[in-house]
Amino acid sequence: MPEPALPRARPAASARWASLIDRVAAEHAVDAHLLHAIVTVESAYNPQARSHAGALGLMQVIPATGRRFGASNLLDPLQNLRAGTAYLVWLNKRFNGNLELMLAAYNAGEGAVQRHGNRIPPYAETRQYVAKVTALYNARRS
Repeated sequence: MPEPALPRARPAASARWASLIDRVAAEHAVDAHLLHAIVTVESAYNPQARSHAGALGLMQVIPATGRRFGASNLLDPLQNLRAGTAYLVWLNKRFNGNLELMLAAYNAGEGAVQRHGNRIPPYAETRQYVAKVTALYNARRS
C-alpha cells in the first residue's frame, strides 16, 4: 500500500501556534512533535476548524470530550489544546503507551478500539489517520 500523502500546514499558521502548542505539551509532559503532528492532520492549524462530526478547533475535539477534560470553549485555542492533550494522556494510559492505539482511539473513540479487541478499528479513515499522524510525528522527530 502506498504511503499516505502527508498533510501540509502553511508555515505561518504553524508558527503562529507553535509556542502555545509547545507550552501545553510541556504542561502535560507530552512530546510537542506529537501534538504538532496531530494538529497538522486534524485542522492544519486552523483554530476555527469544524468537522462534519462536530469536532472543533486545533485538535478537533468533540464537545463531550472537551467537557470531560475541562474545556468550556473549544474554539479557544488554549482550552482546545489542553483538553485534546489531556485526552491523549488519558488514552496513552488506557492503551499502555501504544501510540497507534492511542491515535486510533483519538480518531475513532476509545470504545471503537475496545470493541475491536484493542486493535486499530477496520475503518479506512482511522487507519489513514494513524498512518498520517505517525509519519508526520516521525518526520518531525528526525
